[in-house]
Amino acid sequence: MPVGDDAGLAAGTADAVAATLAGARTVVAVTGAGMSQESGVPTFRDAQTGLWARFDPAELATPEAFRRDPERVFGWYLRRWTLARRAEPHAGYRALAGLADVFDELLVVTQNVDGLHRRAGSPDVVELHGSLEAFRCADAGHPFAADGLEALAGRVPDGPVAPPRCPVCGSPVRPGVVWFGEGLPGAAVERAWAAAESCDAMLVIGTSSLVFPAASVPEIVLRRGRPVIEINPDRTPLTPRARVWWPARAGDALPALAARLHAA
Repeated sequence: MPVGDDAGLAAGTADAVAATLAGARTVVAVTGAGMSQESGVPTFRDAQTGLWARFDPAELATPEAFRRDPERVFGWYLRRWTLARRAEPHAGYRALAGLADVFDELLVVTQNVDGLHRRAGSPDVVELHGSLEAFRCADAGHPFAADGLEALAGRVPDGPVAPPRCPVCGSPVRPGVVWFGEGLPGAAVERAWAAAESCDAMLVIGTSSLVFPAASVPEIVLRRGRPVIEINPDRTPLTPRARVWWPARAGDALPALAARLHAA
């Protein structure tokens, strides 16, 4: 049935989404900060608390900021990494991972950097904005194992922390996330865009649909006339054009959808 003033927009239920996905063999799930929030991971701006509240996020998320004050920037990201590691994937993450058995291909394209999709067992994940688990050196991009930060973190830091040095070249280590002014990882972009050009349907879960270029991925599917299903308790710019809008939290909706699809 219609929702609000959006003619043709179906009301979201597990049955409505399952019906929309009927016959789909390849599905892309695009996820955003709403997924992380349900597991207690602060969003980028929500992390501006305590000592960090006086900083604009842009002051902590640019290559220039890291060059200017690497200890301040690294301390903030080490705190975010520690909080993300303490979080547990909620039921929605695990349900989405389980849907990999339902379709021939299920690709998760996420804007999140916390690694929860991989920890929940999703076998095929594209991280458009990088990952807090993928530390690397600032000068040459040599990888630095995140596990090597355990002793450095000790507790959730609440202040500047000197970044470790790369064992290969000696340059300071930085988080493997995409900062303002940096391009998205080329391979991740190519994979996400190619999947949107070929998938049978797309789920858009817990994202505001405001952050570009990630927000353009559903646009590709809409242009092709394939169904886009939005799962989000709040309306977004995508809502009026979705085939189905399910106004629910991912932690509630995805387990219900998985149960429905596995029972089919």
